[in-house]
Amino acid sequence: MMYFNLTDYRHRVYSDTMLDSIGPIAMITHQLDPTLSSQINYHLVKRRKEYVEAEPDLINSAGFARDDYRINVNMDRYDSGEGKVTVEQSVRGHDVFLFTDVLNYGRKYQRYGSSVTMSPDEHYQDLVRLVLTTRPTAARVNVIMPYLYEGRRYKRNGRESLDCAQMLQELFGLGIDNFITFDAHDGRIANAVPRNNFETFPTSAQILATLFDAFPDINLHPDHFIIVSPDEDSISRCIFYASTLQVPLGIFYSDRNFRRVNGQIIEESTRKYLGDDVTGMDVLLVDDLMDTGLTFLECASHLKAHGAKRVFCAASFVQFTKGIDHMRQAYTSGIINGVFATDMAYRAPQIIASPWYYDVPMAEDLASLVDALNHDASLSALLAPADRIDKLARKHQERYQQLYAKKQQLSYDPRQLSFDI
Repeated sequence: MMYFNLTDYRHRVYSDTMLDSIGPIAMITHQLDPTLSSQINYHLVKRRKEYVEAEPDLINSAGFARDDYRINVNMDRYDSGEGKVTVEQSVRGHDVFLFTDVLNYGRKYQRYGSSVTMSPDEHYQDLVRLVLTTRPTAARVNVIMPYLYEGRRYKRNGRESLDCAQMLQELFGLGIDNFITFDAHDGRIANAVPRNNFETFPTSAQILATLFDAFPDINLHPDHFIIVSPDEDSISRCIFYASTLQVPLGIFYSDRNFRRVNGQIIEESTRKYLGDDVTGMDVLLVDDLMDTGLTFLECASHLKAHGAKRVFCAASFVQFTKGIDHMRQAYTSGIINGVFATDMAYRAPQIIASPWYYDVPMAEDLASLVDALNHDASLSALLAPADRIDKLARKHQERYQQLYAKKQQLSYDPRQLSFDI
């Protein structure tokens, strides 16, 4: 039986007792945006240095404290477009973490003399090559894929492929030990690999923290703030937001009707709103992915037309596959007041520089996740952030009361009131 010292660094950092380190950490982050890669490494180095300061003997543990936990790899491609992977440092006995951003269209390569962006399919195949290269000698291989590849293909509606399920089964078949993603479109995709370690982590606490920092004048009173789902698919995610913040919930749903025209049946779909009156309220629209942004804008326009004070849009990941001109125009017209998304997927420089866009930083949480997995620590606090959100909301509302409620109460001088008798 193993006993733990309740004062050791592991028990102080994590609420649950955990095991020793699996082995030296080896992160392969070449498929991430370089800035995010550097930030993850920075927070992990900082975290491990704090451990060593508390317990100097940890410096003797091989690979425990490093200045850089990243492993160099060569992922150059042939001019034909074929890929290849070479790991340039040994990972024997290491706890390997493979980070993959399949939405990273910022990575380019030369194909037949032309510069082309990498597609999600190409990023996934590079991930498979990395698994094949590292699995034979690594102590363990973990895949961290923030945006779940083909996550929208989680069910079959016709003669179509179930790419996400196939991807998960293939990776675990190759021998990976853990698969981590964030805000999967539908968490039931885990049923494709029921006997394997698949986890999907929410980003709700980080999004709300960024929202409250950017707009401290948001009043979380149920009469002034509401969560709205832009479609039926996001309702479970929005229920969590609304129930944790204890605010009203609304939803946009598709009202489908059928009519016969010239002997043919035509389906007509209209987006309708179901929920409380939004007059004078701040609204937060929440979804997992902002593809073009047009659905968000359609909902925001309806809410503003019905008296909403401000409309904020939040998504775990943004793409803007049709550009950002429509978002810029909506912001200028006052339809939206801000778009919030995590920095775990590639965003073009013009998106980051936009006055309406707010990055939700995730590097510190990713570093904590790597550290926890390396110790086989409990991930319950990351998987269920309700307590964290509750504390965040209470702190924000107290700050709101201090900064704004008193100003509203003292907008007049009570000594100069006069009454007609």
